[in-house]
Amino acid sequence: MADLFQNNPSQRERDIDRFQSGGWQRVADTLAVEEPLEIRIDHDHGGQRETLPLTITMRTPGDDFALAAGFLFGEGILSRRADITGIDYATDLVSEPDQQNTVVVSLRDGLEVNLEGQRRNFAVTSACGVCGKASLAALAMDGCAPVRSGVTVSATKLTAMPAALRDAQRGFQATGGVHAAAAFRPDGTLVALGEDVGRHNAFDKLVGGQFLAGNAEGLEETIALLSGRASYELLQKALRARIPIVAAVGAPSSLAAEIAQNFGITLVGFLKPGSFNVYAGRERICD
Repeated sequence: MADLFQNNPSQRERDIDRFQSGGWQRVADTLAVEEPLEIRIDHDHGGQRETLPLTITMRTPGDDFALAAGFLFGEGILSRRADITGIDYATDLVSEPDQQNTVVVSLRDGLEVNLEGQRRNFAVTSACGVCGKASLAALAMDGCAPVRSGVTVSATKLTAMPAALRDAQRGFQATGGVHAAAAFRPDGTLVALGEDVGRHNAFDKLVGGQFLAGNAEGLEETIALLSGRASYELLQKALRARIPIVAAVGAPSSLAAEIAQNFGITLVGFLKPGSFNVYAGRERICD
């Protein structure tokens, strides 16, 4: 069994543009690493061993075996430690990164689990565009062209948006327990808002509402503001909706920043009155 504590770093430095006190600085920032982890099951199927991809989730590398075991226990696939005969990284993949992002959990002979039913359940109940997919290949962004929008926003208008979002969050004002995703025009006008206990659901409500109203194309001229952090899944959703600027009041992950850089999305983090960090697409932010 491979070492439980892997060499994959959990943090990554990135040079960013910081707007603070009316001016710009080029500084180094530390991001939490976000990478996909595919969980495979090696089990007894009719007297023969069979390995199947079960699910994929986004995580910060480290304690991958504990994550896989906890996931399987929480889903009712495992009930005791003896159900696992081994956990290791996949050895049938060509690249080392893919190997380090794929965990194979070997189950004891005779353990009866309905893996196909579980796999369908994970795919159906997934709250995001990644979790629940059955293999790393499903993460490919094939067919997604970079966002070429010429939309820009001033730093002043951008830093005023979090307050406007809070004022519009009726659900949060009543419960204190929901996330929000909003679309703003560059002039600071609120276009639409989605609220939900789940960050991904809030974004889906935002985009879905505009889609049902026949206004989905209008999102291509907006700034998406997130009440929490910016993860890979949310950047993926923004890319599908062709939203050129994504701002978050919290931190972006390393993979979110990479997706933004590779697909021409402006990514802003730690947005608050008077300051914010730009992780990609600085050219869309006016002084």
